[in-house]
Amino acid sequence: MSVYRNAIWFLNGVHHYTRKGYEAASKDFELRELDVSVVGRSFMVTGANSGIGRATAMAIAKKGGTVHMVCRNKDKAEEARVDIVKESGNTEVYVHVVDMSETRKVWEFAEAFKREYIFLNVLINNAGCMEHKREVNAEGLEKNFATNTMGVYILTQTLIPLLQKSRDPRVITVSSGGMLVQKLRVDDLQSERGYFDGLMVYAQNKRQQVVLTQQWAKANPVIHFSVMHPGWADTLAVSTSMPQFHQMMGERLRSVEQGADTVVWLALSRAAARTLSGQFFQDRKPVPAHLPLAWTHSSTEEIQTFMTQLETLARAVQSRSDPELNVP
Repeated sequence: MSVYRNAIWFLNGVHHYTRKGYEAASKDFELRELDVSVVGRSFMVTGANSGIGRATAMAIAKKGGTVHMVCRNKDKAEEARVDIVKESGNTEVYVHVVDMSETRKVWEFAEAFKREYIFLNVLINNAGCMEHKREVNAEGLEKNFATNTMGVYILTQTLIPLLQKSRDPRVITVSSGGMLVQKLRVDDLQSERGYFDGLMVYAQNKRQQVVLTQQWAKANPVIHFSVMHPGWADTLAVSTSMPQFHQMMGERLRSVEQGADTVVWLALSRAAARTLSGQFFQDRKPVPAHLPLAWTHSSTEEIQTFMTQLETLARAVQSRSDPELNVP
C-alpha cells in the first residue's frame, strides 16, 4: 500500500469527509426529497442503539416507519427504543437482541424473522466493529470479518426473499472511505498472515462490503442495493476504536445526524430509488469506489472466488445450526 496514496486519501478526507465537507455538500441537497411519510413501511437497522444507527432509526421513526432495531446489548437497545418512541411519537419500534459477530445466531435470527414477518421494505446494514487484536468467534471466524462481512452477508442473503416480496425494497450498507486504500484480498479473508492491523482489516472488510453490494445488485434486480460512506462522524465507535484520530479531528468531525444523512436519504427518498443499483454513495451522490489510478480493482475471477468463499462459510455455519429450526 502506497504511503503517497494514503496521504492523498487523507487530504481528500479532510476536505470532503469532515463537518465542513458535509456543510459544503448539503448546499446542493434537495430538501423536499426527505419530505415523505413511510407509514406502513418496515425497516431493519443493525447497530441501532447508538451513533449513526440510532440517528437513522430516529429519523425513520419520525417519518412513521416501523423500525426493527437489531442490537447486541439489550439494556442499551431498550433505552434507545424508549427515547426514539418518546421523541418520534411512533410506537412501532421493536428491539431484536443479536450480536452480529455470532455468525450462527445471525442466521437463526434472520430465519426466525422471515417466519414471523410477512415483509421487510428496507434493510440497513450499519453494525460494525474494529478489533485491534485478532480474536475468533464460536465458528472460528476472525471477529472483524465475522461482524463486518459474514454478518452482513448472511443477514442480507437470508432476508432477500422477504425483501423481494415487498414494495420498493432496498438494502443499504454503511461502509467507510477507508476501503479506498484496500484491494479485495481473497487469499486471506481471516487475516491470519503477517502483522494484524485492526484498522487495515476493517478497511478490507469495508472493501468487501462494496464488492458484495455490486454483486447483489447484479443478482437481484428487484431490490435496490447501495453502499455508502458516512464521512468522519463523532461516534462512540470512532472514539473507542480510533482514540488518537478522534482527538486529532475534534470538532471537525461530523455529527451523527450528518453521518446518517445519506443512509436516511437512501432509505426514504424516491430520488434514491431512481439511481442505479449497486453504487457507492457519499453525501447523497454516487462517487467512485476507487481512487484515481489506484490498483484496487479486482478481476472477475477474484470476485467469484470471494463470493464462493462466503457461500461456503455460510453453508458450513448453517449445517451446524440448531436442528430444531427445521430450516433447509
